[in-house]
Amino acid sequence: MVNIGVLVSGSGTNLQSIIDAIEAGRCDASIKIVVSNKADAFALERAKKHGIATAVIRVKDFPEREAFDAEVLRILREHGVELVVLAGFMRIISKVLLDGYHMKIMNIHPSLLPSFPGLEVQKAALDYGVKFSGCTVHFVDNGLDSGPIIIQAVVPVKDEDTAESLSRRILIEEHRIYPQAIQLFSEGRIEIRGRRVFIRNSQPPASSLTNPLITI
Repeated sequence: MVNIGVLVSGSGTNLQSIIDAIEAGRCDASIKIVVSNKADAFALERAKKHGIATAVIRVKDFPEREAFDAEVLRILREHGVELVVLAGFMRIISKVLLDGYHMKIMNIHPSLLPSFPGLEVQKAALDYGVKFSGCTVHFVDNGLDSGPIIIQAVVPVKDEDTAESLSRRILIEEHRIYPQAIQLFSEGRIEIRGRRVFIRNSQPPASSLTNPLITI
């Protein structure tokens, strides 16, 4: 079992998916602390409902990003956290936290990285005209959504899609693969070689995907 700390800023749907997976026995992890930079984040209520400890660290109380992250690091270590999970945490992580949990910080991003890092990614994907989008769980490094990729899920883009409808379908996959990534870490099956993440005893997909599906 791995002890995790979850960093949040908003509603916490990915936090809820992790809680549900743990309670269902699909994820061998224990959430030791949920930390938010926003006191009104609904994710805190989700944690409290399940008896999970919470902490609020206000950005305005710290003059520098590094001082804020040092306090986050202190709280995580105080609770015995082994893996840090970002679940809608709207802060750029500084070297202080990156060094404290080197390649032990996970994030989920609603695109098939390295395409469309940053914000408003579903709109960007639609504007570009891609036929597939999806989501990516990756380790966090000092770049923007640029760390080694652990697992991805693919979602076809429909002609009638809006940013909102595409986001909803991607979110379903986020809730599915994030607990899986944590489980892989818990089982010790993740190996990082340079930029690549290898999963021990895993199998590649059986076939390729095409969108639109055209038969001749």
